[in-house]
Amino acid sequence: MMKKGRFIVVEGGEGAGKSTMAAEIVDYLREKGVKDEDIVRTREPGGTPIAEDIRSILKDIRKDDILCSEAELLLMYAARAQLVKTVIMPALEAGKYVVGDRHDLSTLAYQGGGRGIPRELIGSIRNAVLGDFYPDLTILMDIPPEKGLVRAGKRGDLDRFEQEDRDFFERVRKVFLDECEKHPDRMALVRADRDFAEVRADIRAILESKCIAG
Repeated sequence: MMKKGRFIVVEGGEGAGKSTMAAEIVDYLREKGVKDEDIVRTREPGGTPIAEDIRSILKDIRKDDILCSEAELLLMYAARAQLVKTVIMPALEAGKYVVGDRHDLSTLAYQGGGRGIPRELIGSIRNAVLGDFYPDLTILMDIPPEKGLVRAGKRGDLDRFEQEDRDFFERVRKVFLDECEKHPDRMALVRADRDFAEVRADIRAILESKCIAG
């Protein structure tokens, strides 16, 4: 897949501050002279009307029909396929900046690490949906699960994922950290359990070092 724009993704566990820092990245791009019409924000799962409907299925807690891990995995990729094909790729081909709140790495962490679905199965589905498409930069917001879940709880009622136990999120975190170590060329780690100003400064330093804009 040919790309002209830049795709920047913020990843991490619950309560890591991904949405807040995605907004900071948008502010950084504006300060560098990027026009609003050349910045696209996305979130996963979701980001299109169809993908948002899938998001509701994935997030909602149901007692009458428990979503199995394999169905969860396929729904994640259904939502992602719709978002990538109808929003992300057209924006990149038009030379725009796409700032994403989560992308494909979350599936490897949550459905792979958390749920225990084999990497081979995830990889085969990923290849069919995304091929060799990867973000230009992924910023991993790392926070210990016990701290992140406290933050998440302050936002209101917990969704289906946020109600998982600490061991689940420890497995998720391990995959995130392992992948970040494996791919220093396209990933950067930020300790998210610090003051906002410190985290924001690290984000901006990463964007400067990667020559994201300007």
